[in-house]
Amino acid sequence: MMPATTEVDTGLRRVLGRVSATNIVIGAIIGVGIFFTPTSVARIAGNGQLALWTWAVGGVVALLGALTFAELGGMYGRTGGQYDILRDSYGPLVAFCFVFCNSTAIVAGGVAIISMVCAENLATLVAGGTPAAPVVAALAVALIALLACANFIGVRWGAAIQNVTVFAKVAALALIALLAAFAGRHAGDVSATVQTTTAASPWIALLFAGLVPALFAYGGWQHVLWMGGEVKDPRRNLPFAIVVGVLVVMVVYLSVNWAYLHLLGYAGVSGSRALASDAVSVVWPRVGARFVAGAVALSAFGVLNEQILAGPRLLFGMARDGRFFSPFGRAHPRFATPGLAILLMTALAVTLVLVAGKNGIDRLLTGVVLVDAVFFALTGAALIVLRVRQPNADRPMRVPFYPLVPALFVLLEAAIILGAFQIEANRAAAWIGVIWVGVALACYWLFFRRKIALDSSAAES
Repeated sequence: MMPATTEVDTGLRRVLGRVSATNIVIGAIIGVGIFFTPTSVARIAGNGQLALWTWAVGGVVALLGALTFAELGGMYGRTGGQYDILRDSYGPLVAFCFVFCNSTAIVAGGVAIISMVCAENLATLVAGGTPAAPVVAALAVALIALLACANFIGVRWGAAIQNVTVFAKVAALALIALLAAFAGRHAGDVSATVQTTTAASPWIALLFAGLVPALFAYGGWQHVLWMGGEVKDPRRNLPFAIVVGVLVVMVVYLSVNWAYLHLLGYAGVSGSRALASDAVSVVWPRVGARFVAGAVALSAFGVLNEQILAGPRLLFGMARDGRFFSPFGRAHPRFATPGLAILLMTALAVTLVLVAGKNGIDRLLTGVVLVDAVFFALTGAALIVLRVRQPNADRPMRVPFYPLVPALFVLLEAAIILGAFQIEANRAAAWIGVIWVGVALACYWLFFRRKIALDSSAAES
């Protein structure tokens, strides 16, 4: 087992500073969900106050996870760090299943569906109408190809796009909050309750039910662990990026949710079909829809870039460990990027856009994301495992109140996963995730059994 602090020459370059690393965290978390998801949370909560508390508690859970992952990030400042963490904690099979599910479905599927969302909103911004499906697909493929090229020719290009889009979308969300602050309340009371089938349930049950969509909107800070091999001084910058990035997102999410409720009232938020557009239109009735379409397109573009920037690094790291085809673990000699891994992820995403379409991709993602949530909880639990297995490892940052913080994070994540399975559609989709894990197991034993035999022989000797 490779010591956590060992530095390996991968052919990649450590060029990402503290700001770029933090923006990878922020950009991975803030996607398009914050423009729509608060409606679902509000409907579940039954009133505006509990809806805001749900987002606040979701932020606390995310912060617990950030502190946990910060310690792990300081230990594993290598490309594909989350793969290494799972391998060292639970063995290579679990780590392989994580990367396989993540790369083939979650990242590739995420790139595909986000590109289509970006394309739809770009068309709305420019033309003011709903584009035809072939136009969306063509524009989505063009966006994927553009960002793949930018990330192929250098990590600095991908990081620069990430920095610009993060600053721009945070500014757009801050503008919505400012509009609410200066416009005054336009509709109803934040604390008003709309009677629904859930409104009579205990508040704690409603809180946990609302955390399911809220925490999906908070997820993504682990992506910077995949980029550890290209971050300067990762022992310090990775923990900083994770914790500060999550704190920034907490402030943004709470501010925007307050703004939605302030502008629309609880009834307006819970009943909206285009939440951000409806909220901005209260103040800017003529330009609100196009402003939000532009903001959603910008946010989607940033997340799309982040997925193409970070996602291939998992395959790269696993290939260098001998558990994926070795050419994918070689950096491009000129551009110092995981070129083949980027091309593979791009090809998978484009195929999904052209073959599966938006509905098919959505079903795939729903199922496999639930499996990924299990790996997410396992990564949090890995902190406790590694404290036992590697007590003397270099830990530039230690999580406070150990083991309470990681244990509480894992327990809450497990509760959220169980909560997600209470939804009938999720239970049906989960079978897709189970099948995908089965495919991962088959691929592992089929293609990499020689590596397993070599590992076993080395362990016996």
